[in-house]
Amino acid sequence: MTKKTETSACGFVPKEKETSACAFVPKEKEMSACGFAPKTHAKGHSHVPEAHDGQDWSHGNRVGGYHDSERAIPGDTWFNTPFAGGREVIGATIPIGLPDSSVEEQELPVEAGRYRLIWTPLCPWATRLKIVLNLLGIGGDVISVGTADPVKTADGWKFTLDPGGKDPVLGISSLHEIYEKTAPGEGWNDTVPVLVDVREGRVINNDYHHLPNYFETVWKPFWRPGAPDLYPAGLRTQIDRLNRILFNDVTNRVYLAGYAATQAEYEHSYDIFFKRLDALENYLGRHRFLLGNRLTDADVRLYVTLSRLDAAYYFAFRLNKQRLRDYDNLWNYAKELYSIPAFREATDFEAIKRGYFLGDSAPNPWRIVPYGPDESVWTEPNNRAEKFGPLEV
Repeated sequence: MTKKTETSACGFVPKEKETSACAFVPKEKEMSACGFAPKTHAKGHSHVPEAHDGQDWSHGNRVGGYHDSERAIPGDTWFNTPFAGGREVIGATIPIGLPDSSVEEQELPVEAGRYRLIWTPLCPWATRLKIVLNLLGIGGDVISVGTADPVKTADGWKFTLDPGGKDPVLGISSLHEIYEKTAPGEGWNDTVPVLVDVREGRVINNDYHHLPNYFETVWKPFWRPGAPDLYPAGLRTQIDRLNRILFNDVTNRVYLAGYAATQAEYEHSYDIFFKRLDALENYLGRHRFLLGNRLTDADVRLYVTLSRLDAAYYFAFRLNKQRLRDYDNLWNYAKELYSIPAFREATDFEAIKRGYFLGDSAPNPWRIVPYGPDESVWTEPNNRAEKFGPLEV
């Protein structure tokens, strides 16, 4: 490794580049979840949108609008009081994803047994999808799930957890193999989460912004009886606005702070992150969930960051103003979500620590993993039932 190169939990990180989910990206490009987007875009590739140069290139594409939540959004009933802070533009991903129109106007056949979701418990974006599948009761007979080792190597995500070191369905030892088969020679760096069409043997979707909504809408015929509607039609505009705030100020802000190239950039993102947590702390003292008394997609997105704060971000990303357990409402809110089997089953604290502190991409030459914090406290009682009544999910 050269002196000008830092590392992230999910890949090598040149200092002169900025970050999104789990890795750094060139300023003129954006990345997909937990890895780099392709360096080039072949014309005629129906699943890869054309890139736009410049910091504002996100406007007009399928993930446009995930920016500038530091100003009030008109009509936003969830949080309409801005706080002081500079404007931070965050571009969109370059995903293999859904069309630009509504997630319900999708092109992928909704068919049981056709797809395999690859995730790793390290990645918050991938964990979101696993929680959604769990909550909706979409089982392995409908969408099978493969798990990559949480420690990303120089060769990408590996299937070392499986017998023989190969995914039992796809027959690959590295996720890069399926990306290369999908688009040979395009320079993909394997990213998770990713949905693979097992029948065609290719990547079909890795749009981590919209994939949860895909399962929360058009896959309803395969939900379990009584599954929660995480993305109800009447609340989608409000959920989308809230998710933009959460992405810019919380879920992606941890990476902007953790991989900042200057002290000023780090402090700027540090302040934004904790000011937003303070606002959430106040709000969740009066509301059970982010949209009142019903669990939605937004709660899943917030949870995956909260559950990583004490175990990883507090240390690795220097977000050390407060631990999650130093908050009253946020801590009890997170513990209540953890008490739901769908959340708890997808949360692996040891894998999270190993992923952020080990591997060729982690600045940890002695390969020492923090022994703490004590995660048994997650199973201690929370006070939400006393305030809001019995939990119903």
